[in-house]
Amino acid sequence: MRRSLGGIPLLVAAVSACGQPAPRATLLFFQGLPAARQAGLSWAPDSGKSRLIAFDGALKLVKVVRSSRLAQPVAVSPLGPDLLVSERLGDGVVLDTAGRPVREWSSPPPDVASLYASNGRVIVAARSPYFIPLLHAEPDSPPLLRVLDTLGHPTAGLAAARIPENPFLAGIVNAGAVAVDTNGTIYFAPFARDEIRAYDPGGALRWTARRGLYPQESDPQYETHGRDVRAHLAIASLALAVADGRLYALGAADSTATKRRLDVLDAATGRILDTRVLRPNETAIAVDAAGRVTTFDASSFADSGVSGQREPFTPAFALADTAGDTTRLEGFAGRVTLVNFWASWCDPCREEFPHMAQLYGEFSRRDFEIAAISDDSDRGRMLAFVHQYRPPFPILVGAGRMRATYHYRGLPYSVLLDRRGRVVERIFGFGGATEFERLKATIAKEVRAP
Repeated sequence: MRRSLGGIPLLVAAVSACGQPAPRATLLFFQGLPAARQAGLSWAPDSGKSRLIAFDGALKLVKVVRSSRLAQPVAVSPLGPDLLVSERLGDGVVLDTAGRPVREWSSPPPDVASLYASNGRVIVAARSPYFIPLLHAEPDSPPLLRVLDTLGHPTAGLAAARIPENPFLAGIVNAGAVAVDTNGTIYFAPFARDEIRAYDPGGALRWTARRGLYPQESDPQYETHGRDVRAHLAIASLALAVADGRLYALGAADSTATKRRLDVLDAATGRILDTRVLRPNETAIAVDAAGRVTTFDASSFADSGVSGQREPFTPAFALADTAGDTTRLEGFAGRVTLVNFWASWCDPCREEFPHMAQLYGEFSRRDFEIAAISDDSDRGRMLAFVHQYRPPFPILVGAGRMRATYHYRGLPYSVLLDRRGRVVERIFGFGGATEFERLKATIAKEVRAP
């Protein structure tokens, strides 16, 4: 294994949270996810907070972008003057640098979820390492990577996917990190194999590099634990970034991705120039104009007052309740309001409803309200669900039109509004009792706010 040596300027010692990074730095990875440079700033996905964050050349947080289109962003790339964001579930979302939606698309079939990379002009899609459903077989000879046009439509396939002995492992075997250089070279690193490959724009293999992460490798294997089916695998590659003739590979040497390391390669040849074993708190990685790499603790980047203005919840709804009376968003003005989207066929929604009922009882109606909007297209099933759970809060009828209107990725989906109808936070999925304890504290804070 190569390690940093004294006198080699490529990698420098980690800077503590109170230190100052080198000027004109570009962020490569943030919390293990790939970042991108656009419009003079470094943009990174802040997946846990459903937002994008932007840093200047001194790595000072200067901008926060929130959007209903952002659920769990896992990568950012430049696309023309805009930002191409990969969502965990495979959607491609294009936003301008003000956060306004430009377009979006779903993962191109047959991939369940795609990860997107772009050099500003060329878009390449790989099978995402961030969402790999088990028990999903591939066709006989699918391409490994896909080239897309700016609308997200596949225009070409590059290289050949590997079909393992067990075809249901194909998604895991062929998932991986991807990056595109300014000259059109495409880099791919399989998630579960110690390998990095470079392809020219036509799909010809230029080079293959290995980092010696594991003494021996094998395909992932299924393991059963009662009714649970899990995949046993060694994680090798987490993310790739390319800058100024160098390829930066963020990888791991264990099955939990806790033993992380950064490899720096010559982008033209695949030769490993330097390697650094990362400490647990080295979760943000940047490079300056001289090629010096600095690592930081991503949690040290406080918002520093750059939280962005709260946007109004739009579009305002006017929906019938189960009795047929119309309820309007403006009727909740003056109260902190949780707008919850659910459906009778959504199992996590069933788990969530008792927690919402408990939360509803924690506050007075003059301070807090819930508007639970069903997205069922089958009214009978919706009413059966309501009859079963008998929620104490208002139920509104979305009639299967809500996802197209509010652009959420899945259910349940909730939006917490302040007393002025502005978005405090968005909540994707059901996080259990712990999430509701945190939500209760947030609501209490908003209730006390002037």
